[in-house]
Amino acid sequence: MTGTVGDSALQELRGALAGRLLRPGDAGYDDARSLFNAMVDVRPAAIAQCTDVTDVRTAIAHGRAHGIPTAVRSGGHSVAGSSTVEDGLVIDVRALKGVTVDPQARTARCGAGVTWGEFDAVTQQHGLATTGGRVSTTGVAGLTLGGGSGWLERKHGLSCDNLRAVELVTADGEHLRASADEHPELFWALHGGGGNFGVATAFEFDLHPVGPEVIAGLMLWPGERGSEVTQLLRAEIEGGAPEELALAVVYLTGPPEPFVPESLRGRLCCGLAFLWAGDDHAAGLAQAEPFRALGPAVDLVGPMPYTQFQSMIDDPPGLRNYWTGDYLDALPDEALDLFVENSERMPVPSACQAILFPWGGAVARNGGEGTPMAKREATWVCHPFALWEQAADDAAHISWARAASADLKRFASGGVYLNFIGDEGSGRVRAAFGESYDRLARVKATYDPDNFFHFNQNIEPASAQPTA
Repeated sequence: MTGTVGDSALQELRGALAGRLLRPGDAGYDDARSLFNAMVDVRPAAIAQCTDVTDVRTAIAHGRAHGIPTAVRSGGHSVAGSSTVEDGLVIDVRALKGVTVDPQARTARCGAGVTWGEFDAVTQQHGLATTGGRVSTTGVAGLTLGGGSGWLERKHGLSCDNLRAVELVTADGEHLRASADEHPELFWALHGGGGNFGVATAFEFDLHPVGPEVIAGLMLWPGERGSEVTQLLRAEIEGGAPEELALAVVYLTGPPEPFVPESLRGRLCCGLAFLWAGDDHAAGLAQAEPFRALGPAVDLVGPMPYTQFQSMIDDPPGLRNYWTGDYLDALPDEALDLFVENSERMPVPSACQAILFPWGGAVARNGGEGTPMAKREATWVCHPFALWEQAADDAAHISWARAASADLKRFASGGVYLNFIGDEGSGRVRAAFGESYDRLARVKATYDPDNFFHFNQNIEPASAQPTA
């Protein structure tokens, strides 16, 4: 084998791990290297399937000792492909499973390999939840470390706002627990700073009463009705909609499902995702009435398990993905019209989506000094998600997503949620953190001064390590 890693180095690592070390040609290698975004077709020299903290420490030490480019993988949903590295080492933590709940304290602890579907399945046994990903196969680790946007965010904040502690292995092999009282500066950085500071092995969260049954679901109209739906969404939010109400306009191709009329299948549709996170189901149903008055062709809003809603917009793996997005402090008529016009130009039929959802509430309240994420006072977030099957269609789909974002740039605040974009350069990373970037760089210099963990939305370490 030629490249970054030689046979002897890999044999040494294989013998030191309790878990498996997969190499090209090994059974299971191709499945293990596959990511959610099929555009990222990378062949690592080795995948260390870590079974415990000791394995993680061993893999980090080996990568550093041999100068091996090293990436970290959990759910594998990084659209930028940060979960892997060509001819390098992938530290795979998917085997670090397990979720334990303390229903009296309303807290949960989980391994870094847990997905949100797995997390919700356990916490919902107690009627509890925290803000998690809108796609159930997303990893808890990557979503939370990058901030953690989800349906419950207006009521309960982002995933990172609900963190009690993170356990991680740093670049020098130290396994530590970061919390408000232990390594507090690192704990602050982990509220959106991504995988820059080490390999997370476990998380502790605050939980909130949610479900097991909620008022939720999807409404669907023909695409040409999208302007009416979007205007009503804006009116409801700007009119003071309760924080328990989570909404999003989603343009999509009408799916070939029995509940979708034949006339809408394969056509551009405008959907409304709806969740009422409050206890009073009657109040939730009342919140759906203004949208029902628009006469949706499909109306699935009603009582359903929270776990079902959390997986309702799951996208299949194996598609090609290009995502981008922007924060908007307001949604004037011109911006709303541009969102609608670009959504109407979305490639159809395809798996593409154009999504507009409101922020505010706990997202804004939990901003400021408690998190490095900048511009959380944004009231709207707009994301064109291009998803398609064939490489021959790359240019058309990527061009649509980029144009949709570019048209809204003059209304954007400059902030960005890094989990929802690809590699758009260091300027976008700095924009995501604003004035907090330099502070993050100092934390990076303390825990990873050589930038060993750089396959991510990277924060470069400050040139001089700060004093303790």
